[in-house]
Amino acid sequence: MFSDDMAASRRASWWHGEPPLPSSAPQLYSGIAVRRCLAYLIDVIIIAALGLCLGFALSIVGVLSFGLLSPLAVIVMALWPLLYHSFFIATRGATPGMGCFGLALRDWSGKRVEPVQAVLVVLLFYVSVSLTAWLVLLLVLFNDRGRALHDILANTLMVRRIG
Repeated sequence: MFSDDMAASRRASWWHGEPPLPSSAPQLYSGIAVRRCLAYLIDVIIIAALGLCLGFALSIVGVLSFGLLSPLAVIVMALWPLLYHSFFIATRGATPGMGCFGLALRDWSGKRVEPVQAVLVVLLFYVSVSLTAWLVLLLVLFNDRGRALHDILANTLMVRRIG
C-alpha cells in the first residue's frame, strides 16, 4: 500500500521547482523532437478517422433536422482537433500518439497539466503553427529541453515518460 502511495505521488509531480537540466536527466529529453513529430502524425491519423465518423453522423443529423443543425455541425467539426488534444492532455497528460512514443506533457514544476492549461497549450499550438506555416516548430531544435513556442508560452514541458 505504501509503495502505491509513493508511485501515485511520483506520477503527480515528477520533479519539484525547476525541471532538471538535460545534462543531469537525459532520460527525460532524449529524442523528444522526433518522438513529438511521430506522435503528432499518429494523432492526426486518429483525428482524421474519428473526424470522418463524426462528420458522417453530423451530416445525418443535418439531414434529419432539414439543415437547421448544420451550422452547429460546422462548429463541432472545426473544434474537433482542439477537443481531442485538450481532453487527452488534461485527463491523461498525453494524447494517444504521445503515449505510443512514451511522451508526457507536464507543467514547469513537473505536475500534470491542468485542464485550462491543456486548452491553452493546444490553442497556442494551432495559432502559432497556422500563423507561421509550421516554421515556429523549428524552435524545438534550438533549445536544450526541446520546447516549442506554445510550450514556452503555456509554461509546459514535453518529456519522456519515466517509471
